[in-house]
Amino acid sequence: MSSSICWRCLANASPQPLRHASIKSRYPTSLPTLAFSTTPYFQFPLPPKKSTGVKVTPRKGTKSLVIKRSKKQAENRGRRPAPGERKAMRKRIVLSNVNALEVPAMKNIDKYNMFDRGGEGQVLGIPGPIVDQLRAVEAFKTTQSWGFFRSPGTLMRRETVDMGEMITDMSEDEEARKTVRRVLVGEKGSGKSIILLQAMTMAFLKGWTVINVPEAQDITIGHTPYQPLPSSSSPTSYIQPAYLSNLLRNLPIANPHLSTLQFSQPPPSDLPIPIPPDISLARLASLGASDPQLAHPIFTLLITDLLSPGRPPVFFSLDGLAHAMQPGTGYTAPNLKPIHPHELQILNWFFNFLSGRQRLPNGGIVMAATSQSNAPKVPALELALSELEGVTYTRAGQPIPKVEKNPFVRYDKRVLDTLSDKAIEVQRLRGLGKEEARGLMEYWAKSGMVRERVSDGFVGEKWAVSGGGVVGELERAVVRMRV
Repeated sequence: MSSSICWRCLANASPQPLRHASIKSRYPTSLPTLAFSTTPYFQFPLPPKKSTGVKVTPRKGTKSLVIKRSKKQAENRGRRPAPGERKAMRKRIVLSNVNALEVPAMKNIDKYNMFDRGGEGQVLGIPGPIVDQLRAVEAFKTTQSWGFFRSPGTLMRRETVDMGEMITDMSEDEEARKTVRRVLVGEKGSGKSIILLQAMTMAFLKGWTVINVPEAQDITIGHTPYQPLPSSSSPTSYIQPAYLSNLLRNLPIANPHLSTLQFSQPPPSDLPIPIPPDISLARLASLGASDPQLAHPIFTLLITDLLSPGRPPVFFSLDGLAHAMQPGTGYTAPNLKPIHPHELQILNWFFNFLSGRQRLPNGGIVMAATSQSNAPKVPALELALSELEGVTYTRAGQPIPKVEKNPFVRYDKRVLDTLSDKAIEVQRLRGLGKEEARGLMEYWAKSGMVRERVSDGFVGEKWAVSGGGVVGELERAVVRMRV
């Protein structure tokens, strides 16, 4: 088909401008035409990349613009605590408060009034030298509110006076000296650790030798170095040189009379160092404290000499009994099994005296206290104490608590054997009487810690709120609670 427009017409067309401008005339500033190339051409710069946080150093001879951003200055947090400083602050004991009122005419406890029945319900102060001795054996606890008052004082409750009578009789009459083995039990805040402290105070006043294990958990938790005892038979015993060294360091401070006692045993020949025959017991303890590797043999010699005839009675105590009766400790034997607490030598010594396997020839007291605020559950200990408590209450004419043995629970035989002797006494601490609670509240009021008037109604109200005079709850309701 032929086209409607012939080539002749196109050739004869007049060169007049078109009605619509060309693209080139409409966009006079268009991009220039470039030759074909495989290299890309960028007329405009690329968008800036995100900063990666890595600072690139400019090349030598080139200038770069560095814009410093305003940063928040680092806070000055002070120096970091030194090793052991946190533990020292956590275990710091404050025994005096200069802001507290001084109680007028408050008597101190001494060896003459510690067994006086007329002093029941009164608060007696602890003399300064005895406070230093108690601090050396770590008798004070961080949970006790000693820092609220001007000077340390203790309530003479009925159990305290009974303890004073027993210590006095054993001190004055050599024929009445015996080995008293006792376990303190009771609910939380009933004053078990305070009874231990009061017993140690009376033992110091009478010139006894006091050895105290302040917390069994510190021995079994696995924080002290340990090593097997080479001379031990099966099961293997383990010693803790650092702990024994610290115990020997505090022993002469707590017992000043050791400087007047000379070592009476023939010095053994297998000791690493020679021992003079006329050395004092205080100097002997210092030798063991100077070198942890000497602590165990020196402590063994010291215990042996203290049990020889003519020595003063011994008061051996331990707090936190449940930690020393649990099936395992934080230490591991060579067979990768946990070590039993009774395989630790210092606990083995204590349990030998508590069970009666070893006597105190010069008389003395072996006392342990349980804890309800921080204690693992040990079924064997609960069963053994309940059976002993039934025997104790039967002797006192009180009803026997019901004892049930669970056939589906495995009981630790070592715990049952240790507490199998019926001569072990179990003393359960209960709440204070109203007269004892009144005496304690009056002491708090004289110290400026109670703003209300100590009347019969106030005493009865706080005594009921505290669960029948539980010391810890009574202190919480009267001293610590503010409305």
